[in-house]
Amino acid sequence: MANVLITITLLTGLLASGAASAQCSPAAASSLQTVGSTRLSVWFWDVYDAELLTDSGNYKDYDRRALRLSYLREIEAADLVDTTKEEWQRLGIEITPTHQEWLAKLNRIWPDVQAGDCLMLVENAQGQSQFFNTDKELGTIESSEFTDDFLAIWLSPDSRFKEERNELIGADQ
Repeated sequence: MANVLITITLLTGLLASGAASAQCSPAAASSLQTVGSTRLSVWFWDVYDAELLTDSGNYKDYDRRALRLSYLREIEAADLVDTTKEEWQRLGIEITPTHQEWLAKLNRIWPDVQAGDCLMLVENAQGQSQFFNTDKELGTIESSEFTDDFLAIWLSPDSRFKEERNELIGADQ
């Protein structure tokens, strides 16, 4: 039970809020349109807001996606990376040596975050993941498989938080 609570607490730190999300708007995402947004609350804590964007403005027909993650609490980058790996495993995604390389790169490029900080993944035309925060581009993971696996944490039908997933993909509209 304690591991589940830790995982929920860490995972919930991964996503975006009104004022903070406006600060995390890289030019690479300027042509993308909002599909859906959500707030995750665990017990009495608001943990994150998240916003999914695509080039078409809907989840069923798109070429590019972005996920804006604005934090409502402090989380260390290493915890975010560990939670990414745990969620992949929970989804049945095999952690290959390539996945380990991606996780190591995330450890190098992601900063620790504070309440009000944001991270944004923007999928480029090649399907690769470009990461941004409020100030700059943090780095790119040059793999469409990574992009799909990473976004599956929030967008898979098997996502841990189904109601929030449905709000992100616009299923509740």
